[in-house]
Amino acid sequence: MQILKVLVGCWLLFDIASHLAGEVFWFSEVGYLKEFSWLLFTQLGLWVTIFLTSFGFLFGNIAIASRFQYPHQLQVRRRLLQRQEVSYYSGEFFHGTIHPYPPSTNTDIKLPLLLPTIITLSLLSAAVLVNSSQQVISFLYPALGLVINSWELLPTLIQSLGNLWKEQPVTIPMAQCGLLVGLTGAVLVNYQFWLRAIALLTSFLFGFQISLRWDKILEYCNRVDFQHSEPLFGKDISFYVFSLPMWEILESWLLGLFLLAIATVALVYLRSANSFSEGVFPGFSVPQRIHLNVLASLLMLTISLLYWLLRYELLYSTRGVNYGASYTAVKVQLPIYSGLSILALLIAVYLVLRIVSLLMITRVEFKPIPIPRQLVYVLLLYGLVATISGEFLPTLVHSVIVQPNELLRERPYIRRTISLTREAFNLHNIEAKTFQPQGNLTAADLQKNNLTIRNIRLWDTHPLIETNRQLQQIRPYYKFPGADIDRYTLKTSLNNSQAEKQQTIIAARELDYGDVPDQAQTWINKHLIYTHGYGFTLSPVNTVAPGGLPDYYVKDIGSDINEKPGSLQISNPAIQASIPIGQPRIYYGEITNTYVMTGTKTQELDYPSGAENVYNIYDGRGGIEIGNFWRRVLFAEYLKDWQMLLTHNFTPHTKLLFRRNIWERVKAIAPFLRYDSDPYLVTAEGDGINSKGEANYLYWILDAYTTSDHYPYSDPGENPFNYIRNSVKVVIDAYSGAVKFYVADDTDPIIKTWEKIFPHLFRPLDSLPISLRTHIRYPVDLFSIQSERLLTYHMTDPQVFYNREDLWKIPTEIYGDKNRPVEPYYLIMKLPTSESEEFVLLLPFTPVHRVNLIAWLAARSDGNEYGKLLLYEFPKQQLVYGIQQIEALINQDPEISQRISLWNREGSRVIQGNLLVIPIEQSLLYVEPIYLEAEYNSLPTLVRVIVAYDNRVVMADSLDKALTAIFRHEKTSNPVVVSTVQSNSP
Repeated sequence: MQILKVLVGCWLLFDIASHLAGEVFWFSEVGYLKEFSWLLFTQLGLWVTIFLTSFGFLFGNIAIASRFQYPHQLQVRRRLLQRQEVSYYSGEFFHGTIHPYPPSTNTDIKLPLLLPTIITLSLLSAAVLVNSSQQVISFLYPALGLVINSWELLPTLIQSLGNLWKEQPVTIPMAQCGLLVGLTGAVLVNYQFWLRAIALLTSFLFGFQISLRWDKILEYCNRVDFQHSEPLFGKDISFYVFSLPMWEILESWLLGLFLLAIATVALVYLRSANSFSEGVFPGFSVPQRIHLNVLASLLMLTISLLYWLLRYELLYSTRGVNYGASYTAVKVQLPIYSGLSILALLIAVYLVLRIVSLLMITRVEFKPIPIPRQLVYVLLLYGLVATISGEFLPTLVHSVIVQPNELLRERPYIRRTISLTREAFNLHNIEAKTFQPQGNLTAADLQKNNLTIRNIRLWDTHPLIETNRQLQQIRPYYKFPGADIDRYTLKTSLNNSQAEKQQTIIAARELDYGDVPDQAQTWINKHLIYTHGYGFTLSPVNTVAPGGLPDYYVKDIGSDINEKPGSLQISNPAIQASIPIGQPRIYYGEITNTYVMTGTKTQELDYPSGAENVYNIYDGRGGIEIGNFWRRVLFAEYLKDWQMLLTHNFTPHTKLLFRRNIWERVKAIAPFLRYDSDPYLVTAEGDGINSKGEANYLYWILDAYTTSDHYPYSDPGENPFNYIRNSVKVVIDAYSGAVKFYVADDTDPIIKTWEKIFPHLFRPLDSLPISLRTHIRYPVDLFSIQSERLLTYHMTDPQVFYNREDLWKIPTEIYGDKNRPVEPYYLIMKLPTSESEEFVLLLPFTPVHRVNLIAWLAARSDGNEYGKLLLYEFPKQQLVYGIQQIEALINQDPEISQRISLWNREGSRVIQGNLLVIPIEQSLLYVEPIYLEAEYNSLPTLVRVIVAYDNRVVMADSLDKALTAIFRHEKTSNPVVVSTVQSNSP
């Protein structure tokens, strides 16, 4: 048995060592070993400090309680005490020979009171453990969804106790209820063992819980001022973003620690002298009362800190008409919390004085008491005051004083919410202008804006992906996980240096091992042969190939125009001169979720060529060398893959590539950042090279954000944060896996703080190669968040905001046959205030309860204009057609509707694509592509383009013909459906 224990212990140590060594090797490979070491030592140091402190405090108190508890021979000692007078300071007292018991049974606690007291304290000790475990699990696995069902404990006293822990109603998840009851029963059965077990486990969890918040600790220690104060307390914003979370962590730990200590010590005393079995407890002695008073005073100090922090947490209150501190919060709750904090401090001082008075007793003329009355009365009184003042009084004031004059009372606080929410989401830097459609767009204006017209997006990403899967997937195991809009500067021909921007859709052809045939899913295939994807497709957004298919610039796998084997098919020499291809192998991507070994005796599948496959050996700089045996043993345990020890395919140059999913990769390096949901592939000249010195041209760009949920007065809406900045651009080499972080917003105090913490992690954006920098784009995720907040917080007047007079919404559109919200879309266009076309992200808005357009928001992405937001508002007295109105005009047109109905017959269906609103000069042009796809084996083709302008709607088989029909009123060779809407022009 001892040998088995030793073997198990050695195995656990080896497992821990292999995981640590594996992480060290991986971070060394990506070049961030210093950052990993600092993070590891910080977490380990926090865990050790908190664990030892909690363990020492809890077990120290258990040891003291064990010394001062009553012995089991209660009746014998009572009779002995009746015959003599003994000082409890005497040696007999401290060595347990004689204990000062009460001379009679008048002070006994009988079973009717003893039993519920013991059960309550047992429940409290178990609840602290369950709560700590719940917090750790929720932090590690936020999507686990442990709460199966829950109920609120409505009694005011219990709700108040819950508010002491956190300002929210107490809820008990059903999944944890069984554990709570089980632990309570275990403590009742064997309190001596289970109280110590709970103390040990809770100490472990306390350490783990705080070590998981290492980012908040480091931010607090390296904080950078925002140079901006909030108006209520006058403190710099950095106090709320960096310092307040740290104090909340400290308060939560101390509150749990002292509650568990009081419950544990009280249970030890109440269960002594066989009180539970005999049904009577002889009352608390002076040393026991001193001990409990010490713990109670520490608890009251923590509660004082809690209420002091609750003063600042009023800035995140949702109680009033505005987010943050409202009139009731400032005039009622703030003084109450300040008073409760001071009162808790005074109670702590009172308890200390009680301790001093008890220590002055030198003889045993006193009579022990059944309960420490002063302690119980003080705590009950405090709980009653906290309940009445914290819940009842603010509700009463709000109903009687605030609601009859709500706007007058709340106006200054609404103004604060508006101002600080706009700052937190960077809405205050939006440049607002008036856009007044003139309705006088001409063919000459279209010619002046030719680059905008030639970049109108006719291909949406959804039909393009479906087409790619049919035409460009080539093998079942290749996948296009997504398609992304970007722009490239392309040469018009090889004979001149003239080039222009072209909006494109790029899609990476990755390898999805899950779609390898089941019979071929072997260990060698999974880890040695099917190692990488190959190539990408690149197509313009505005042109169509014969048959209504996408017109690809780059496609297929085979030979290029120079007959170079293994290259991608490039449409013409000008494109080849504009877009570097190189070796288009993708070892790191969005769906590369397997680990692979390269440089083995087995060659890797490179790409299919006709009926055969072409093979290759990885020559990139990524990966960890595992040629020697001890590294193979280490990583076999790390990956739990013992085939690595049995295979004969490894060579001295074999490398292991793992953590190849780009999200997993960047989160492992910088877990404190929040990452965008849509990385995009770029083909450009970067700084990556392989082992032969050849350049890598495929890179992923991923936007990263700094966020906080502690920005004062900032309304988060449905977001888990109320402050966000796109402070970092992450570039990942798709071939070598190299990861680099570039600071895109050096004015953000949070990223400045992290630069102090990890000075070698971040690089200035200027150091990003210019060819990659031209592909930076304003992220859709951030734009969507800002747009959602702008729907309400474009209203800067408190009265308009209070009345919700000018609420906006994101319009809906028909896509396919379903209604869905309009998504932000990229355009190459010339803004009304610009001199040339640029790459912008655009989204229109409509008023609530109406469908006409009210405004559109544009985010700029090019050069020095990157990151600037422009809001163009339409005059409220002028009707501007909204997307739903144009959709209605299209669908109710008899000829267009008839055509769509004919196509929408059995076996095929029509997809109405994104309806784009395109500002040109001082007018709006509406364009919607129409796709046709088979009901099965979908291969969408572009069949028509609908253009709407002024009071005319046109459907033609190309954009040029539709525009010609509207603006030149010319007959065309192919049928064109033209309709005139009988209404006033917008």
